[in-house]
Amino acid sequence: MTTTTRESVTVLGLGEMGAALARAFLAGGHPVTGWNRGRARADALAAHGATVAETVREAVLASPLVVVSVQGDTAAREVLEQAGDALAGRAVLNLTDGTSAEARAIARWASERGAAYLHGQLMTIAPGVGHPDATVFYGGSREVHDRHHAALELLGGRGILVSADAGAPTLYGMAVHGTMWGALNGFLHAAALLSGEGIELTRFLEAADSSMSALLSLLPSIASEVDRREYALEFGGLRHHLPSVEDLVRESRAAGVDDDLPARTLDLVRRAVADGHGDDSYARLVEYFRKGS
Repeated sequence: MTTTTRESVTVLGLGEMGAALARAFLAGGHPVTGWNRGRARADALAAHGATVAETVREAVLASPLVVVSVQGDTAAREVLEQAGDALAGRAVLNLTDGTSAEARAIARWASERGAAYLHGQLMTIAPGVGHPDATVFYGGSREVHDRHHAALELLGGRGILVSADAGAPTLYGMAVHGTMWGALNGFLHAAALLSGEGIELTRFLEAADSSMSALLSLLPSIASEVDRREYALEFGGLRHHLPSVEDLVRESRAAGVDDDLPARTLDLVRRAVADGHGDDSYARLVEYFRKGS
C-alpha cells in the first residue's frame, strides 16, 4: 500500500479567517502548525489536530509553506519580521487585506530575506473558505503557486494566478468590491425612490428582469473598449443618457432622496458631452475617473 504524506503548512494569525484557513488545510490532510498572539485561539485550533507554536520563528521553521492572515499588511510585516532568518527558503502566502503598494512592499521585503512570495485575495468570508465556488486571486511567484497548488486548492475551487505582480490580486479584489458596492448603492437609491411611492421592490424586479439582466451583458463590450481606449460611437451616445440622468436627479430631490449618486453621474456625463464626446459610448467616462476629479 502506498501512502502520501502531505506537506506541512504554517498559519500565522488564527482569527476567524485564519482559523478557517487552518481547518481547511487540516481537512485536506495537511499537518498544520499555528501561531496567534493570543493563546486561546491557538488552543482552540489544537483541538482540531493542529500543532501550536510558541513563537513565530518556531511556526515558520515547521513548514515549507507559511500562510499569513492578520489584520492589515502592516501587522503582516510585523509578524513576519519575528521569524528572522527562518524565512529563507520558505514560501510565504500572504492572505492579508491591504493596498497593492503594501503587497508589493512585503513581496520585496520577503524576497530580500530569501523567501518566495505569493499574495492572495480571498473573495469570500470565513465560512466560505474551501467552497468550490470560492474565488482566490493570486499574484507573485508562479513557482510557489504551482508547487503548492494542491494545498491552495483547499482554500477555494476557483484559485487563479492573475499576475506575477504581487499587487494585482488586491486590485482585482477591489475591482470586484467596487463594482458590487456601486451596483448595490445604485439599487438601494432606486429602492428609496420606489418604496417612497409605495412600489414593492419585488414587483419592480419581476417587471424589469430583462432590463436588469441586460446591464450585466454590457460589461464585456465596455471592458473591451476601455482596454483599447477606443470608445464606440453610438446613436445618441452620452447625449442620450444626459436627459435621463437629469430627470433622475430632479426626481430624487423632489422625493427627498439623497441625490449624491445620480448628481455625480450627471456631472461626469455633462463634462464628457461638453468636451465633445456626446456621441461616444458610456465607456468614455472611464477617462474622467482616471483624471480623479
